[in-house]
Amino acid sequence: MKVSALNDFDLYLYHQGTNFYTYQMLGAHFVKESGVDGVRFAVWAPHARAVSVVGDFNKWDVSINPMRRISDGEIWSVFIPGLEEGEIYKYSIEPSYGGERILKADPYAFYAEKKPKTASRLYKLAGYEWHDQKWQEEKSQKSSYDNPMLIYEVHLGSWRRDAEGNYLTYKEAAKQLVNYVKEMNYTHIEFMPLCEHPFDGSWGYQATGYYAVTSRYGEPKDFMYLVDLAHQNNIGIIMDWVPGHFCNDAHGLRRFDGETLYESDNEKRRENWDWGTTNFDYGRREVHSFLISNALFWLSEYHIDGLRVDAVANMLYLNYGRKEGQWEPNKYGDTGNLEAMELIRNLNEAVFKYYPNALMMAEESTSWPMISRPTYMGGMGFNYKWNMGWMNDMLKYMSLDPIYRKWNHDKITFSLMYAFSENFVLPLSHDEVVHGKCSLIEKMPGDYWRKFAGLRAFFGYWMTHPGKKLLFMGGEFGQFIEWKYDDSLDWHLPQQYPMHTKMLEYSKELNKFYCDNKALWQVDFDWRGFRWIDCNDNENSVISFIRYAEDQDDFIVVVCNFTPEVRHGYRIGVPAKGIYKEVFNSDAEKFGGSNVLNEGEFKTEDVFWHNLNQSIQVTLPPLATIFFKMKDDPARAKKQKIKEVKPVSRSYTNREPEKITALG
Repeated sequence: MKVSALNDFDLYLYHQGTNFYTYQMLGAHFVKESGVDGVRFAVWAPHARAVSVVGDFNKWDVSINPMRRISDGEIWSVFIPGLEEGEIYKYSIEPSYGGERILKADPYAFYAEKKPKTASRLYKLAGYEWHDQKWQEEKSQKSSYDNPMLIYEVHLGSWRRDAEGNYLTYKEAAKQLVNYVKEMNYTHIEFMPLCEHPFDGSWGYQATGYYAVTSRYGEPKDFMYLVDLAHQNNIGIIMDWVPGHFCNDAHGLRRFDGETLYESDNEKRRENWDWGTTNFDYGRREVHSFLISNALFWLSEYHIDGLRVDAVANMLYLNYGRKEGQWEPNKYGDTGNLEAMELIRNLNEAVFKYYPNALMMAEESTSWPMISRPTYMGGMGFNYKWNMGWMNDMLKYMSLDPIYRKWNHDKITFSLMYAFSENFVLPLSHDEVVHGKCSLIEKMPGDYWRKFAGLRAFFGYWMTHPGKKLLFMGGEFGQFIEWKYDDSLDWHLPQQYPMHTKMLEYSKELNKFYCDNKALWQVDFDWRGFRWIDCNDNENSVISFIRYAEDQDDFIVVVCNFTPEVRHGYRIGVPAKGIYKEVFNSDAEKFGGSNVLNEGEFKTEDVFWHNLNQSIQVTLPPLATIFFKMKDDPARAKKQKIKEVKPVSRSYTNREPEKITALG
């Protein structure tokens, strides 16, 4: 990492909001001045009357290392010779209005003291020798859109702990986590925020050090090792990033130089009452430089592959989570935060300019249009958006007793009304397994067996629905208790209890099936990759559909039965004449199911069904998802492919008048 001079041009760009590498200019950097080794400190504090650097090296005496204003009048700087890596420091700031000095951590520090201590720590970020060149080269040659993306979401402090209950270090976690994720066939790890934060209970979402990877688990180069090892094993790394609000703790950004600085003067925009945090002021150009530089910092210095941007709705809407009288409209009388829109567009344009293959994922919970569309098309510039609507509908549906599901059938079909309006990720995240919401398996109704069967069926549907996938840790083996940030996952469950062992094996094999079959991910964001067979069988709580690869001769037929009833002789239309085989069944005995399988081969019949000229009759296992593929090779299937009868509409409502199933 290079160090930038405090020259007029870089300072001009900083104040214009277009210096995207401000961390190379501000903060603490090891440099040589007049042939002397030392550290140059620089900090933005325009309202301060005086600023000093204090630490153990000067006994926290404000008179020993005072800073001076440089040419722009808003940046303070000082060079201190002889300092060593690891020294702790803070900025002692005398507010312009007088009064007591305040002590602040460095907003651009690369490292910090381990909580509960709050000082910044000098650190040489450069010097790590990376070994991920192959990963970087391969990533640059392929698109994430038409490749598998199966994300394992991790809170590093509670994924696994040692025998004494202590955190794993970055290096300890690297070996265990990377091996596990690789074995389970996930393609990416997404870490909940790793920026420095004082309170464990915030899960990292209330930061004080945006440029400092948390010292809870070790030093910055140890985290580089974790990322590097993941890349060497073909696993991408995504990190939660929180540019919407920051921690209120006294050593953080709030009232940094004694007055509002990173936050707005306007209380109605500044205060985030629901979360007890402070919102950034996107109208300040220096905040643009700070945040955009921070995004590029993680991508550049830590080789992070992407950022999941938290709480985008809180950024975009002036009235998000606010009661009447707690917000003011923009100059057009509307609810949109115009400055935040500009920041988000500038952010994404900068990221994709320097890192064209980056993943920029918006956690945006409203119907704001074109979140994942380029800025030149009028979009917000992300390349992915979390599908919160699908998640909410499906968890509500799956929590219902099967007897009531037929009256809520729209919850499993409605998502296809908008599935291709954005580039969606289907998230089953940490937010859904805390605060009394129950774990995923505990949401499933019924007895012990039905809970596991329901979760397997749900996972099968989730894996075949258009969109990339994300699962929070613990869901893969059916952890019963809610996630606890201050304890390890219940790893004893898959080690000691057969149903959890089988659930883990099911997740592993389902993940592999997903990764091995192009039809499930190559065309995720277009109707060419999906067709309903039947979305209307609410009476039996059954849906069936087809997923296509780019080569339309490569397809998978999916059937989901969301009741515990076995259905024999269930006829489904299929898109091509030939022989079909069941290739995956969530009810298999090895997964903990009742082993109601479709064994053997199924030759199509010339029976028109579901607007398709060919059909087969199969058995639907209880609470299960099953997949079928053509036995014939693509070349033969292409010759025999039957022309489809085009439906009246996308809803495929034309059906035979008689009942389409024989109840078992």
